[in-house]
Amino acid sequence: MSDFYSRVYDIVALIPKGRVTTYGAIAKSLGAAKSSRLVGIAMNYSHLTHPHLPAHRVVNRNGLLTGKHHFTGEYNMEQLLEQEGIRVKNNQILDFDALFWYPKDSL
Repeated sequence: MSDFYSRVYDIVALIPKGRVTTYGAIAKSLGAAKSSRLVGIAMNYSHLTHPHLPAHRVVNRNGLLTGKHHFTGEYNMEQLLEQEGIRVKNNQILDFDALFWYPKDSL
Protein backbone atom coordinates (compact mmCIF):
# COMPACT_ATOMS: atom_id res chain seq x y z
CA MET A 1 0.00 0.00 0.00
CA SER A 2 1.37 3.41 -0.91
CA ASP A 3 2.06 6.18 1.57
CA PHE A 4 -0.52 8.29 -0.25
CA TYR A 5 -3.21 5.66 0.34
CA SER A 6 -2.25 5.45 4.01
CA ARG A 7 -2.62 9.20 4.36
CA VAL A 8 -6.02 9.07 2.63
CA TYR A 9 -7.18 6.36 5.04
CA ASP A 10 -5.93 8.38 8.03
CA ILE A 11 -8.13 11.29 6.94
CA VAL A 12 -11.17 9.15 6.18
CA ALA A 13 -10.91 7.67 9.68
CA LEU A 14 -11.39 11.21 11.07
CA ILE A 15 -14.66 11.99 9.26
CA PRO A 16 -17.22 12.50 12.02
CA LYS A 17 -20.36 10.38 12.14
CA GLY A 18 -23.20 12.16 10.36
CA ARG A 19 -20.87 14.16 8.12
CA VAL A 20 -19.46 13.63 4.61
CA THR A 21 -16.51 14.84 2.58
CA THR A 22 -15.31 14.53 -0.99
CA TYR A 23 -12.46 12.92 -2.87
CA GLY A 24 -11.27 16.40 -3.86
CA ALA A 25 -11.35 17.78 -0.31
CA ILE A 26 -9.22 14.86 0.86
CA ALA A 27 -6.77 15.41 -2.00
CA LYS A 28 -6.50 19.13 -1.20
CA SER A 29 -5.89 18.44 2.47
CA LEU A 30 -2.96 16.22 1.44
CA GLY A 31 -1.48 18.97 -0.71
CA ALA A 32 -2.35 17.10 -3.90
CA ALA A 33 -5.36 19.03 -5.18
CA LYS A 34 -5.27 17.36 -8.60
CA SER A 35 -5.31 13.85 -7.14
CA SER A 36 -9.00 13.36 -6.39
CA ARG A 37 -9.12 10.38 -8.77
CA LEU A 38 -6.25 8.77 -6.90
CA VAL A 39 -8.20 9.29 -3.67
CA GLY A 40 -11.12 7.52 -5.37
CA ILE A 41 -8.89 4.61 -6.30
CA ALA A 42 -7.66 4.41 -2.71
CA MET A 43 -11.27 4.33 -1.54
CA ASN A 44 -12.07 1.54 -4.02
CA TYR A 45 -9.45 -0.63 -2.32
CA SER A 46 -10.14 0.46 1.25
CA HIS A 47 -12.51 -2.43 1.96
CA LEU A 48 -9.63 -4.87 1.36
CA THR A 49 -7.15 -3.30 3.77
CA HIS A 50 -9.31 -1.25 6.14
CA PRO A 51 -12.72 -2.94 6.38
CA HIS A 52 -13.93 -0.72 9.25
CA LEU A 53 -13.02 2.57 7.61
CA PRO A 54 -16.08 4.86 7.22
CA ALA A 55 -15.64 4.93 3.44
CA HIS A 56 -19.38 5.52 3.02
CA ARG A 57 -18.78 9.11 4.17
CA VAL A 58 -16.76 9.96 1.03
CA VAL A 59 -18.78 11.17 -1.97
CA ASN A 60 -18.13 13.14 -5.13
CA ARG A 61 -18.02 16.95 -5.30
CA ASN A 62 -21.77 17.14 -5.92
CA GLY A 63 -22.71 14.85 -3.04
CA LEU A 64 -23.39 11.87 -5.30
CA LEU A 65 -22.78 8.32 -4.06
CA THR A 66 -20.41 7.47 -6.89
CA GLY A 67 -18.64 4.74 -4.91
CA LYS A 68 -21.82 2.90 -3.93
CA HIS A 69 -21.09 -0.17 -6.06
CA HIS A 70 -18.13 -1.00 -3.77
CA PHE A 71 -20.44 -1.64 -0.82
CA THR A 72 -21.36 -5.28 -1.09
CA GLY A 73 -21.67 -6.17 2.58
CA GLU A 74 -24.73 -6.38 4.78
CA TYR A 75 -25.48 -2.67 4.28
CA ASN A 76 -25.14 -0.57 1.18
CA MET A 77 -23.69 2.95 1.14
CA GLU A 78 -27.08 4.66 1.33
CA GLN A 79 -28.17 2.56 4.30
CA LEU A 80 -24.94 3.28 6.18
CA LEU A 81 -25.40 7.02 5.63
CA GLU A 82 -29.06 6.94 6.63
CA GLN A 83 -28.15 5.10 9.85
CA GLU A 84 -26.10 8.19 10.70
CA GLY A 85 -29.00 10.54 10.01
CA ILE A 86 -27.86 11.58 6.54
CA ARG A 87 -30.73 11.77 4.10
CA VAL A 88 -30.18 10.52 0.55
CA LYS A 89 -32.47 10.91 -2.43
CA ASN A 90 -31.71 9.56 -5.92
CA ASN A 91 -28.16 8.65 -4.82
CA GLN A 92 -27.44 12.21 -3.68
CA ILE A 93 -26.85 13.61 -0.20
CA LEU A 94 -29.59 16.03 0.82
CA ASP A 95 -28.34 19.14 2.66
CA PHE A 96 -24.87 18.37 1.33
CA ASP A 97 -23.43 21.81 2.12
CA ALA A 98 -24.58 21.64 5.74
CA LEU A 99 -23.15 18.12 6.21
CA PHE A 100 -19.86 18.74 4.43
CA TRP A 101 -16.75 18.16 6.56
CA TYR A 102 -13.56 20.02 5.62
CA PRO A 103 -10.60 17.74 6.36
CA LYS A 104 -8.16 20.63 6.29
CA ASP A 105 -9.95 22.24 9.24
CA SER A 106 -9.31 19.15 11.38
CA LEU A 107 -5.68 18.43 10.49
